[in-house]
Amino acid sequence: MTQALSAADWPQFLGPTRNNVAAEDEKPLPASFPSSGPRVLWQKMLGTGFAGPAVAAEIVVVFHREKDDAVVEALDSASGLGLWRFNYHTPYRDSFGFDNGPRATPTIVGASSIRQGARGHLKVTGGKVFTHGAEGIVTALDLSTGKLLWQVDTAKVLGSPQGYFGRACAPLVVGDLVIVTPGGGTGKAVVALNIADGSVKWSAGDDEASYSSPVLASDGVLVCWLRNNLTTFNLADGKALASEHYRPEEEASVSSAVPIKTDHGWFLSAEYGVGASLWDIAADGKLSKTWSGDGLLDSHYATPVFANGYVYGFTGRQERGQSLCCLSTDTHKVAWTSPSAKGGMVLRVKDKLLAVTESGELWIVSAKPGEFDQTGVAQILRSGHRSYPAYSNGVLYARDGEKMVAVQLAK
Repeated sequence: MTQALSAADWPQFLGPTRNNVAAEDEKPLPASFPSSGPRVLWQKMLGTGFAGPAVAAEIVVVFHREKDDAVVEALDSASGLGLWRFNYHTPYRDSFGFDNGPRATPTIVGASSIRQGARGHLKVTGGKVFTHGAEGIVTALDLSTGKLLWQVDTAKVLGSPQGYFGRACAPLVVGDLVIVTPGGGTGKAVVALNIADGSVKWSAGDDEASYSSPVLASDGVLVCWLRNNLTTFNLADGKALASEHYRPEEEASVSSAVPIKTDHGWFLSAEYGVGASLWDIAADGKLSKTWSGDGLLDSHYATPVFANGYVYGFTGRQERGQSLCCLSTDTHKVAWTSPSAKGGMVLRVKDKLLAVTESGELWIVSAKPGEFDQTGVAQILRSGHRSYPAYSNGVLYARDGEKMVAVQLAK
């Protein structure tokens, strides 16, 4: 029997709407884990890197590094079996001797598939996948075959510098544009590539790249938290609409969290004395900071998530220990903080949070302000790694420095 699929996807960095929130048609999470722990459907050994997986039409795409090759692999989400594999040579070497693998989550668009039988052969039709390597190469592949469609080396074409930890911007695909932030200098901070052939449709901005990826503030307004400034651009032609200086005073610092929309404007957060803030972004791209506060919810590298008047995220410097925190967007008060952890990433599925910590633990936490209500804890990965997970059709896909696991949470 051939059956059309209707899985809830996680096709890009931070999920279907790029805000750490799972699709509305996902089933609710359980209140806790079984005593034996959640069911691991499969495991897949990987090379190095911090790039999280992306999932669309029951295809998992993962980006990692083996020796001197950047590797893109497509896997059957039900079994973990490989569908195809593409690789290219990468010369990237981390300046601080850290991991040399890719940092940015792939982006999948236009995916569809059918499966022969309940868990049988998966046939993929159409779709494209885009990756952005630490060395600066943007790659477009056919999702059904892994065939190379085009590549653009942003270091050579746009002068993208390596920065502290390599390039980490997750591609944002809007219509016929593939947007990344190479930070290449005058007029090359942000670039929109043609989805068909990788040619430059426009480039704009004079800033350096940060470690925060771009998002849409509205249909025609792109917002980029760059190295020095929070800047909005006209999506059609790249014209800068507004820019406000906003960055740590400390030179050896990074801003990594992506702006997220709340009921009181756009929430931004960083460490190094920046703290948290709320911004109005008007339909014409104009920017206005409406509130800021330090030492409340300061995101060192992970993007928080919003739910019903509260922002939830890990706060504090990673090397000193972090806590999961709940902050009111109305009163700007912290409702609760969790016990200290090494750090981690958090996403929301309906009324619950899923956190994957640097200790390799998976937490279930209620997304409510009354108290820190942790109802489930399970060890699913090795300790000492950070990357964003994906959640699709009741399954969490998460990785460490050696493997990826698919963990069944809802049915």
